Amino acid sequence: MIQAKARWIQLMMIIGCTTMWMTSCKKETSDAQMKASYATMKVSTANRELTIPYSASIRGRQDIDIYPQVSGTIERLCVTEGQVVRKGQLLFVIDQVPYKAALKTAQANVEVAKAALGTAELNYNSTKELFAKKVVSEFNLKTSQNNYLTAKAQLSQAEAQELNAKNNLSYTEVKSPSDGVVGMLPYRAGALVSANIPQPLTTVSDNSNMYVYFSMTENQLLAMSRQHKSMDEALANMPEVTLKLNDQSVYEQKGKIESISGVIDRKTGTVGVRAVFPNESRLLHSGASGNVLIPQTYTDCIVIPQGATVRLQDKTLVYKVVDGKAVSTLITVAEISDGREYIVLDGLKVGEEIVSEGAGLVREGTQVK
Repeated sequence: MIQAKARWIQLMMIIGCTTMWMTSCKKETSDAQMKASYATMKVSTANRELTIPYSASIRGRQDIDIYPQVSGTIERLCVTEGQVVRKGQLLFVIDQVPYKAALKTAQANVEVAKAALGTAELNYNSTKELFAKKVVSEFNLKTSQNNYLTAKAQLSQAEAQELNAKNNLSYTEVKSPSDGVVGMLPYRAGALVSANIPQPLTTVSDNSNMYVYFSMTENQLLAMSRQHKSMDEALANMPEVTLKLNDQSVYEQKGKIESISGVIDRKTGTVGVRAVFPNESRLLHSGASGNVLIPQTYTDCIVIPQGATVRLQDKTLVYKVVDGKAVSTLITVAEISDGREYIVLDGLKVGEEIVSEGAGLVREGTQVK
């Protein structure tokens, strides 16, 4: 009996010691967790220049589709694809024979009308003299006058037809409306063409300067308007922009934003923007694509590492260190970033201390060394 009681007391002592040891370990672990070390930083200001990329399409200053103004077969091609042409340079010649014949007919009709007018004028003048001598009636006078006016109108009509025939003949020589580069030539000598053909004879692209089109969001447009007070002032103060080509190379010459659309697209919520780039080297081609890079400068702004933030849906928060404990705080950051830092627009003040790394592991009230 005494032995059994002694064993029971010994067992209870062991259980008690084990419980105390486990409780002590748990407390030590909890204390270690609550007093974990985190990197912190004092909030300060700095200057940053960030680059915003925009997908863009490249177009010539003028891309003019060339259509014939008269029907006929192509008699001669005077250019080749990719050739540089000047304004007024001959591109195509359409069969001129029927148009030369039409012009000769119109010219002959003019001569006939002139002769008829001369005859009518003689009759009218003669009838006026006879009417003055009361040899003929007023009816005869009016009739000869009407014949004269009709002949005069017929001459004007014949001259207009002659002018139209001359224009049609000139249209058989298709000329370039501007300086530029010739595009593809889908029609060759002998092809029958007209003003209603499905494809143009060619496209002349004026690529001395290239237009680069891209879009800005409504929020970006509003921010720009607030920063510069007016769109005209924003355009005047826009920095030079850079063009990254499709092969990821950077175009050597800078561009300038020339215009911003005043209408927001209802479907996309964006506005169209146009920049112009010089193209003396002819490296840029109409129809190409790339990215416009716009620098954005922030002066005396609060900059924090992205590791100091936690994203919760559309909200961003940081942990301030207040009396040695982590206190969560919502902040507002700029839409653009370089992937490493955020520019803080609201929620932090200079001199405050925050957890700068591993913010995602911090909990509200955690003691921070």
